[in-house]
Amino acid sequence: MKTVDTSEDPCTCGIVRPAQDSHLDALPSKPPRGTRPGRIIIATVMGLAIGAFFWFDLDAYLTLETVKANRDRLLAFTNEHRAIAVASFVVTYCLVTGLSLPGATILTLVGGFLFGSLLGTALVNLGAAGGATLAFLTARYLLRGWVEQKFGQKLGPIQEGFAKNAFSYLVTLRLVPLFPFFLVNLVSGLTRVRLGTYMLATALGIIPGSFVYAYAGRQLGTINSLKEIASPNVILAFTLLGLLALVPIVYRRFTGKPAEPVNRPAAPSHP
Repeated sequence: MKTVDTSEDPCTCGIVRPAQDSHLDALPSKPPRGTRPGRIIIATVMGLAIGAFFWFDLDAYLTLETVKANRDRLLAFTNEHRAIAVASFVVTYCLVTGLSLPGATILTLVGGFLFGSLLGTALVNLGAAGGATLAFLTARYLLRGWVEQKFGQKLGPIQEGFAKNAFSYLVTLRLVPLFPFFLVNLVSGLTRVRLGTYMLATALGIIPGSFVYAYAGRQLGTINSLKEIASPNVILAFTLLGLLALVPIVYRRFTGKPAEPVNRPAAPSHP
Protein backbone atom coordinates (compact mmCIF):
# COMPACT_ATOMS: atom_id res chain seq x y z
CA MET A 1 0.00 0.00 0.00
CA LYS A 2 1.29 3.45 -0.89
CA THR A 3 1.72 5.97 1.94
CA VAL A 4 1.71 9.73 2.05
CA ASP A 5 4.64 11.64 3.48
CA THR A 6 3.21 13.65 6.39
CA SER A 7 6.43 14.93 7.92
CA GLU A 8 5.79 18.50 6.75
CA ASP A 9 2.10 18.58 7.65
CA PRO A 10 1.53 19.26 11.37
CA CYS A 11 -2.20 18.55 11.06
CA THR A 12 -1.63 14.90 10.32
CA CYS A 13 -0.06 14.23 13.72
CA GLY A 14 2.04 11.51 12.20
CA ILE A 15 -0.94 9.49 11.05
CA VAL A 16 -0.19 7.47 7.96
CA ARG A 17 -3.05 7.52 5.40
CA PRO A 18 -3.44 5.40 2.27
CA ALA A 19 -2.86 7.27 -0.93
CA GLN A 20 -5.84 7.53 -3.29
CA ASP A 21 -5.53 6.37 -6.83
CA SER A 22 -5.97 9.18 -9.35
CA HIS A 23 -8.93 7.55 -11.12
CA LEU A 24 -11.05 7.69 -7.97
CA ASP A 25 -11.18 11.48 -8.18
CA ALA A 26 -13.33 11.15 -11.29
CA LEU A 27 -16.06 9.15 -9.59
CA PRO A 28 -19.31 11.05 -9.06
CA SER A 29 -20.20 12.05 -5.53
CA LYS A 30 -23.77 10.92 -6.07
CA PRO A 31 -25.04 7.90 -7.99
CA PRO A 32 -26.51 8.72 -11.40
CA ARG A 33 -30.23 9.37 -11.48
CA GLY A 34 -32.01 6.19 -12.42
CA THR A 35 -30.42 2.81 -12.95
CA ARG A 36 -29.54 1.13 -16.18
CA PRO A 37 -31.76 -1.94 -15.49
CA GLY A 38 -34.71 0.32 -14.71
CA ARG A 39 -34.31 2.27 -17.92
CA ILE A 40 -33.89 -0.90 -19.92
CA ILE A 41 -37.12 -2.28 -18.47
CA ILE A 42 -39.05 0.90 -19.27
CA ALA A 43 -37.64 1.05 -22.78
CA THR A 44 -38.47 -2.62 -23.32
CA VAL A 45 -42.07 -2.18 -22.18
CA MET A 46 -42.53 0.81 -24.47
CA GLY A 47 -40.94 -1.03 -27.37
CA LEU A 48 -43.22 -4.02 -26.86
CA ALA A 49 -46.26 -1.73 -26.71
CA ILE A 50 -45.31 -0.05 -29.99
CA GLY A 51 -44.55 -3.40 -31.61
CA ALA A 52 -47.87 -4.86 -30.46
CA PHE A 53 -49.71 -1.85 -31.87
CA PHE A 54 -48.46 -2.58 -35.37
CA TRP A 55 -48.31 -6.37 -35.04
CA PHE A 56 -52.02 -6.58 -34.27
CA ASP A 57 -52.86 -3.88 -36.83
CA LEU A 58 -54.47 -1.68 -34.21
CA ASP A 59 -53.86 1.31 -36.43
CA ALA A 60 -56.63 -0.07 -38.66
CA TYR A 61 -59.14 0.91 -35.96
CA LEU A 62 -57.93 4.52 -35.99
CA THR A 63 -59.13 5.41 -39.45
CA LEU A 64 -61.95 7.65 -40.57
CA GLU A 65 -63.68 4.78 -42.39
CA THR A 66 -63.67 2.52 -39.31
CA VAL A 67 -65.00 5.24 -37.05
CA LYS A 68 -67.78 6.15 -39.46
CA ALA A 69 -68.75 2.48 -39.84
CA ASN A 70 -69.07 2.10 -36.06
CA ARG A 71 -70.44 5.53 -35.19
CA ASP A 72 -73.77 4.17 -33.88
CA ARG A 73 -72.07 1.62 -31.62
CA LEU A 74 -69.69 4.24 -30.27
CA LEU A 75 -72.54 6.61 -29.52
CA ALA A 76 -74.59 3.91 -27.81
CA PHE A 77 -71.67 2.83 -25.60
CA THR A 78 -70.87 6.43 -24.66
CA ASN A 79 -74.46 7.16 -23.70
CA GLU A 80 -74.74 4.02 -21.56
CA HIS A 81 -71.27 4.11 -19.95
CA ARG A 82 -70.23 7.74 -20.07
CA ALA A 83 -67.67 7.66 -17.26
CA ILE A 84 -65.93 4.60 -18.72
CA ALA A 85 -66.01 6.14 -22.18
CA VAL A 86 -64.41 9.36 -20.92
CA ALA A 87 -61.67 7.54 -19.02
CA SER A 88 -60.96 5.15 -21.90
CA PHE A 89 -60.76 8.01 -24.38
CA VAL A 90 -58.30 10.06 -22.30
CA VAL A 91 -56.06 7.06 -21.53
CA THR A 92 -56.06 5.93 -25.17
CA TYR A 93 -55.23 9.43 -26.39
CA CYS A 94 -52.46 9.73 -23.82
CA LEU A 95 -50.88 6.41 -24.86
CA VAL A 96 -51.13 7.13 -28.58
CA THR A 97 -49.50 10.53 -28.14
CA GLY A 98 -46.95 9.40 -25.58
CA LEU A 99 -45.76 6.50 -27.74
CA SER A 100 -45.81 8.68 -30.88
CA LEU A 101 -48.29 6.36 -32.60
CA PRO A 102 -50.46 7.39 -35.53
CA GLY A 103 -54.10 8.18 -34.94
CA ALA A 104 -54.20 11.32 -32.78
CA THR A 105 -56.07 13.29 -35.44
CA ILE A 106 -58.77 10.63 -35.74
CA LEU A 107 -59.07 10.45 -31.95
CA THR A 108 -59.61 14.21 -31.84
CA LEU A 109 -62.46 13.85 -34.31
CA VAL A 110 -63.92 11.04 -32.24
CA GLY A 111 -63.69 13.17 -29.11
CA GLY A 112 -65.74 15.92 -30.68
CA PHE A 113 -68.17 13.43 -32.15
CA LEU A 114 -68.81 11.57 -28.88
CA PHE A 115 -68.54 14.34 -26.29
CA GLY A 116 -69.27 17.57 -28.14
CA SER A 117 -67.04 20.44 -29.14
CA LEU A 118 -66.28 21.89 -25.70
CA LEU A 119 -66.02 18.73 -23.61
CA GLY A 120 -64.30 16.96 -26.49
CA THR A 121 -61.70 19.74 -26.68
CA ALA A 122 -61.09 19.53 -22.94
CA LEU A 123 -60.64 15.74 -23.03
CA VAL A 124 -58.40 15.93 -26.08
CA ASN A 125 -56.31 18.60 -24.37
CA LEU A 126 -55.99 16.45 -21.26
CA GLY A 127 -54.97 13.35 -23.19
CA ALA A 128 -52.65 15.17 -25.58
CA ALA A 129 -50.92 17.13 -22.81
CA GLY A 130 -50.47 13.98 -20.76
CA GLY A 131 -49.12 12.04 -23.73
CA ALA A 132 -46.82 14.89 -24.74
CA THR A 133 -45.44 14.96 -21.20
CA LEU A 134 -44.82 11.21 -21.35
CA ALA A 135 -42.93 11.61 -24.62
CA PHE A 136 -41.00 14.57 -23.17
CA LEU A 137 -39.84 12.56 -20.16
CA THR A 138 -39.05 9.56 -22.35
CA ALA A 139 -36.78 11.66 -24.55
CA ARG A 140 -35.14 13.33 -21.58
CA TYR A 141 -34.34 10.19 -19.59
CA LEU A 142 -34.34 7.33 -22.08
CA LEU A 143 -33.97 8.31 -25.72
CA ARG A 144 -31.64 11.29 -25.70
CA GLY A 145 -28.90 9.63 -27.75
CA TRP A 146 -31.32 7.97 -30.19
CA VAL A 147 -33.26 11.16 -30.90
CA GLU A 148 -30.08 13.17 -31.50
CA GLN A 149 -28.84 10.51 -33.90
CA LYS A 150 -32.16 10.09 -35.70
CA PHE A 151 -33.16 13.76 -36.03
CA GLY A 152 -29.84 15.51 -35.44
CA GLN A 153 -30.01 17.63 -38.59
CA LYS A 154 -33.45 18.98 -37.64
CA LEU A 155 -32.62 19.88 -34.05
CA GLY A 156 -30.64 23.05 -34.71
CA PRO A 157 -33.46 25.57 -35.31
CA ILE A 158 -35.57 24.17 -32.49
CA GLN A 159 -32.71 24.21 -29.99
CA GLU A 160 -31.88 27.81 -30.91
CA GLY A 161 -35.48 28.88 -30.43
CA PHE A 162 -35.68 27.23 -27.02
CA ALA A 163 -32.51 28.98 -25.90
CA LYS A 164 -34.01 32.43 -26.58
CA ASN A 165 -37.50 32.12 -25.09
CA ALA A 166 -38.72 28.64 -24.30
CA PHE A 167 -42.36 29.39 -23.48
CA SER A 168 -43.20 31.64 -26.46
CA TYR A 169 -41.27 29.44 -28.86
CA LEU A 170 -42.97 26.25 -27.68
CA VAL A 171 -46.42 27.87 -27.91
CA THR A 172 -45.56 28.89 -31.46
CA LEU A 173 -44.52 25.35 -32.37
CA ARG A 174 -47.84 24.07 -31.02
CA LEU A 175 -49.95 26.66 -32.81
CA VAL A 176 -48.12 26.60 -36.13
CA PRO A 177 -47.58 23.18 -37.76
CA LEU A 178 -43.92 23.84 -38.55
CA PHE A 179 -42.79 20.53 -37.10
CA PRO A 180 -44.63 17.26 -36.38
CA PHE A 181 -46.24 17.11 -32.93
CA PHE A 182 -44.28 14.02 -31.89
CA LEU A 183 -40.97 15.55 -32.98
CA VAL A 184 -41.55 18.64 -30.85
CA ASN A 185 -42.29 16.36 -27.90
CA LEU A 186 -39.05 14.43 -28.30
CA VAL A 187 -36.83 17.41 -29.06
CA SER A 188 -38.22 19.37 -26.12
CA GLY A 189 -36.99 16.63 -23.83
CA LEU A 190 -33.45 17.23 -25.08
CA THR A 191 -33.50 20.86 -23.98
CA ARG A 192 -33.20 22.37 -20.50
CA VAL A 193 -36.76 23.71 -20.52
CA ARG A 194 -38.59 23.11 -17.25
CA LEU A 195 -41.28 20.46 -17.20
CA GLY A 196 -43.88 22.92 -15.88
CA THR A 197 -43.15 25.41 -18.66
CA TYR A 198 -43.38 22.66 -21.24
CA MET A 199 -46.72 21.37 -19.94
CA LEU A 200 -48.30 24.83 -19.72
CA ALA A 201 -47.14 25.90 -23.17
CA THR A 202 -48.33 22.61 -24.66
CA ALA A 203 -51.73 22.77 -22.99
CA LEU A 204 -52.31 26.33 -24.20
CA GLY A 205 -50.87 25.88 -27.66
CA ILE A 206 -52.98 22.88 -28.67
CA ILE A 207 -56.34 24.38 -27.66
CA PRO A 208 -57.14 26.02 -31.05
CA GLY A 209 -56.24 22.93 -33.06
CA SER A 210 -58.07 20.63 -30.68
CA PHE A 211 -61.20 22.76 -30.89
CA VAL A 212 -61.15 22.91 -34.70
CA TYR A 213 -60.90 19.13 -35.06
CA ALA A 214 -63.32 18.43 -32.22
CA TYR A 215 -65.85 20.80 -33.75
CA ALA A 216 -65.40 19.09 -37.10
CA GLY A 217 -65.97 15.76 -35.36
CA ARG A 218 -69.53 16.85 -34.67
CA GLN A 219 -70.09 16.47 -38.40
CA LEU A 220 -68.30 13.12 -38.54
CA GLY A 221 -70.91 11.54 -40.73
CA THR A 222 -70.34 14.10 -43.49
CA ILE A 223 -66.52 14.22 -43.43
CA ASN A 224 -64.92 12.15 -46.16
CA SER A 225 -61.33 13.37 -45.98
CA LEU A 226 -59.06 15.01 -43.43
CA LYS A 227 -58.24 17.60 -46.08
CA GLU A 228 -61.72 19.00 -45.56
CA ILE A 229 -60.63 20.05 -42.06
CA ALA A 230 -57.08 21.30 -42.66
CA SER A 231 -58.18 23.98 -45.12
CA PRO A 232 -55.90 26.90 -46.10
CA ASN A 233 -58.00 29.27 -43.99
CA VAL A 234 -57.54 27.15 -40.87
CA ILE A 235 -53.79 26.84 -41.40
CA LEU A 236 -53.57 30.60 -41.95
CA ALA A 237 -55.40 31.19 -38.67
CA PHE A 238 -52.94 28.95 -36.81
CA THR A 239 -50.04 30.79 -38.42
CA LEU A 240 -51.37 34.16 -37.28
CA LEU A 241 -51.85 32.85 -33.75
CA GLY A 242 -48.31 31.53 -33.78
CA LEU A 243 -46.93 34.88 -34.92
CA LEU A 244 -48.85 36.52 -32.09
CA ALA A 245 -46.93 34.39 -29.59
CA LEU A 246 -43.68 35.81 -31.02
CA VAL A 247 -44.67 39.42 -30.23
CA PRO A 248 -42.85 39.47 -26.83
CA ILE A 249 -39.62 38.31 -28.46
CA VAL A 250 -39.86 40.91 -31.25
CA TYR A 251 -40.67 43.62 -28.70
CA ARG A 252 -37.62 42.82 -26.58
CA ARG A 253 -35.38 42.75 -29.61
CA PHE A 254 -36.45 46.17 -30.90
CA THR A 255 -36.50 47.79 -27.45
CA GLY A 256 -33.14 46.35 -26.52
CA LYS A 257 -34.49 44.38 -23.58
CA PRO A 258 -33.07 40.89 -23.25
CA ALA A 259 -35.36 37.92 -23.60
CA GLU A 260 -36.31 36.08 -20.49
CA PRO A 261 -33.54 33.60 -19.70
CA VAL A 262 -34.36 29.94 -19.85
CA ASN A 263 -33.90 28.23 -16.52
CA ARG A 264 -31.18 25.65 -16.86
CA PRO A 265 -31.33 22.96 -14.17
CA ALA A 266 -28.58 20.44 -13.98
CA ALA A 267 -28.71 17.97 -16.84
CA PRO A 268 -29.78 14.47 -15.81
CA SER A 269 -26.98 11.95 -15.69
CA HIS A 270 -26.99 9.13 -18.18
CA PRO A 271 -25.54 5.65 -17.75
